[in-house]
Amino acid sequence: MAGEKRKINRIANASARQVTFAKRRRGLFKKAQELSILCEADVALLVFSSTGKLYQYSSSSMKTILDQYILYSRPIQKDGKPNLEESHDIQRIKQQIKNISQNLRKLRGKELEGSSVQDLEELEEQLDMGLSSVRSRKDEYLMMEINELQQKGTRILKENTDLRRQLKERYGLHMENNETSGNKDPQSSESKI
Repeated sequence: MAGEKRKINRIANASARQVTFAKRRRGLFKKAQELSILCEADVALLVFSSTGKLYQYSSSSMKTILDQYILYSRPIQKDGKPNLEESHDIQRIKQQIKNISQNLRKLRGKELEGSSVQDLEELEEQLDMGLSSVRSRKDEYLMMEINELQQKGTRILKENTDLRRQLKERYGLHMENNETSGNKDPQSSESKI
């Protein structure tokens, strides 16, 4: 008896959807592994769940397979080979990345051997400019923090004054302020009695 064709729709129940995702993902990965073993194929599989979690399988190095994909996904010439002009672009970009990485290591004080005095002076100048920029930004940040704290202090003083006034109005209390009366020692007023 042949099974009925079912229409594929999104599973409404979230927990059932998650269970189905896990089971089908395992089955898909198993099929990818079988394909790579049976046919000696390089297989890479990337799956992102609805929550954004990454699941991946590769029969060899994922990086190698992705590099190969990038190389062969370029427009192909009539002879079936990738466009060499774009391959040169890839090589140029890789060289740029290598140069930038090397400069970054030098900025961190590593791999300086073989550098001339002029190279080291240029590096020192770059570091001085960077340090100056960092200090300037730090000073701006500290000034902003100081201003915020001063504003907060002003607000607190105003709130304190308002609360004292409210207490005085509500309870008719005469609140002595020892500092304004010039009497800083509470015992000295008692000794006068």
